[in-house]
Amino acid sequence: MPHEIKLVTEADLRKAIDLDLEVIDCIETAFAKLATEKVVMPPVLSMALPDENAEVDVKTAYVPGLDGFAIKVSPGFFNNPALGLPSLNGLMVLFSAKTGLVQAVLLDNGYLTDIRTAAAGAVAARHLAPESTRVMGVLGTGVQARLQTIAAAKVRPIERVLVWGRDSVKASRLAEEMKTETGLDVQPVTDRNELVAESQLVVTTTPARDALLDAGCLHPGLHITAMGSDQEDKNELAPDILARADVLVCDRISQCEKLGELRTALETGLLSNTGNLRELGDVICGKARGRTGEADITVCDLTGTGVQDTAIATLSLGKIAKAGSGITISA
Repeated sequence: MPHEIKLVTEADLRKAIDLDLEVIDCIETAFAKLATEKVVMPPVLSMALPDENAEVDVKTAYVPGLDGFAIKVSPGFFNNPALGLPSLNGLMVLFSAKTGLVQAVLLDNGYLTDIRTAAAGAVAARHLAPESTRVMGVLGTGVQARLQTIAAAKVRPIERVLVWGRDSVKASRLAEEMKTETGLDVQPVTDRNELVAESQLVVTTTPARDALLDAGCLHPGLHITAMGSDQEDKNELAPDILARADVLVCDRISQCEKLGELRTALETGLLSNTGNLRELGDVICGKARGRTGEADITVCDLTGTGVQDTAIATLSLGKIAKAGSGITISA
């Protein structure tokens, strides 16, 4: 018997869903469910294609209480810009959690991944950055550098943003764009350590393979969210940063052990005491301690989880249905 499938383009999704508090709360709830309910979230299927300077990730999760579950395919082909093509694209397929039938194909070209990743950064900032945070530092000049700034400003009283990039021209351009877009005082800097010294919240958003920061830059009252490391060969933070943190939080410990900053810290042996290690969902629910005072140094290692993809896909389909957009086909 035929059933209906909703086909949704990136343009429709951009009209229906934005990086706002509703999305941030949606992702926070997803992490809470990961900590408190019988979520089924298999390991990331990750395929590296070194000959093509490319990688492909597949993520999914079943979340009790949600009508569907998403399978997200996210290719990154990093030679594409030379061909006039974007580096990232992809799609999400939303299946019924009751029947397994396809409910929707979200042709988002990575837009929903960008949004849910930024929202996770905001959740981390909400629970770990000092409440008085007014200066934010961002390492990187890509899409996440922009979105993480927008997201963090929705949960903390940020007034000033410092931007560092390997390409100083790109950093200056991003600072000007963000100043216009957000109304914040956004300035480019050339010294990474200076950026950290002046910030209470630092977000690293790069594909770096060699650490950009080490423990020498740490100071009381600092929170760092590292979200660039999502492959076995990536690394933004020196292991001594994780070893020095008063609180070390992962989106998923088992995943960060393989793909995140945690992997390098464990491999080097510098992080021998894992007593301060916990998951973001546990902090949100109060099952584990987060920041206990303004002077704590906290670190959050985000690698991106399937539960975020199912949550954002479900929210998106609801908004698309309400707006009456997308194309419905019978299959």
